Amino acid sequence: MFKKLSLLAAAGGACLCMQARAQLSDDVVKIGVLTDMAGVTADITGKGSVVAAQMAVEEFGGKVMGKPVQLIYGDHQHRTDLGASMARQWYDRDQVDVIVDIPNSSIALAVQRIAMSSKKLVLISGAGTTALTNDQCSPYGFHWTYDTYAMAHGTASAVVANGGKSWFILASDYAFGAQLARDTSEVVVSEGGKILGSVKHPLNVADFASFLLQAQSSGAQVIGIANAGNDTINAIKQAGEFGITQGGQSLAAMILMINDVHSLGLDKAQGTYLTTSSYWDMNDKTRAWSKTFMERTGAMPSMLQAGVYGSVLHYLKAVDKAGSDDAGKVAAAMRAMPINDAFTDGARIREDGRVLRDMYLAKVKTPAASRYPWDYFEIVRKIPLDQTVMPLSESTCRLVAKQG
Repeated sequence: MFKKLSLLAAAGGACLCMQARAQLSDDVVKIGVLTDMAGVTADITGKGSVVAAQMAVEEFGGKVMGKPVQLIYGDHQHRTDLGASMARQWYDRDQVDVIVDIPNSSIALAVQRIAMSSKKLVLISGAGTTALTNDQCSPYGFHWTYDTYAMAHGTASAVVANGGKSWFILASDYAFGAQLARDTSEVVVSEGGKILGSVKHPLNVADFASFLLQAQSSGAQVIGIANAGNDTINAIKQAGEFGITQGGQSLAAMILMINDVHSLGLDKAQGTYLTTSSYWDMNDKTRAWSKTFMERTGAMPSMLQAGVYGSVLHYLKAVDKAGSDDAGKVAAAMRAMPINDAFTDGARIREDGRVLRDMYLAKVKTPAASRYPWDYFEIVRKIPLDQTVMPLSESTCRLVAKQG
């Protein structure tokens, strides 16, 4: 059901060992990467998420308080029942202290509920639904990298401002796609645009013909693609085959990763706006980290994989600061410390569990503008924080103190 990677280091002095024995529940810190190893989001999570977690453990030194850090990983296969079963086993039988990644919002919501009942931590990078920090928030849950609110407000606002006023939404038929479609529609309307129609498609569908024909016949200026991974790639490829963009309609991918652009090619993806929380080519730190990642995986990191790295590193710092692997104490330490890693400077965790971080509006380069391998994004601008997170005044999270 899952694989195990041990990252062990010799303990320090005798006093440190005695202290760690007293404060770590089972003499080891165990991290579970629950991910998609072969499905629709495998390229943007999967093996890369496991490697990213490994790199965080190595960066921290391979041990906490003189005790080893152990990493395990498993494939949820986009099945909520399987993902939930694995989480219960990891928390309750295998003594996993924290689960990370979890691409698929339905599974992430289920795991967060299990984590709360087990009083264990969950750090979600791969899933996007705002329910994780809204009506289904948890004191043990942290939403790390992005959410549908951020992606919709970043990308849809830019496209509407650029003249794309009428939209048709093509969305995947599960929690993530439904939420992203709702958020996108709200942004388009609030910015003065209109929604002419929408359609939902099954997860990991091969043939988008009927869905794209509906979008084409709507006459909308913009077709908003509210899905992820291979579904996004296939939808954009088939839209080109149907001559949709040649006919004057534009595509707006509401979530698009660098790996998706690599699969599509710049000729098909060029000019597409997107919102991202990280990019490998931002500065010397991101380039150095990403070079090592590339050597191990053969690809540059998606923002989701970079998020897994950051979440694991911050967790280990918090365990060390708390002097314990007790979930409540570690959660408090995580909230108290600023988040700093190769991709993040001075982010923080809000009371609802949402990480407040910089987000960027990017545009896919033309083939002529790309100077070297994986030189795919032009960073257009940093998006103000108040445009990328749901205001607490709109929150239904019970952890949020209400005013008045």
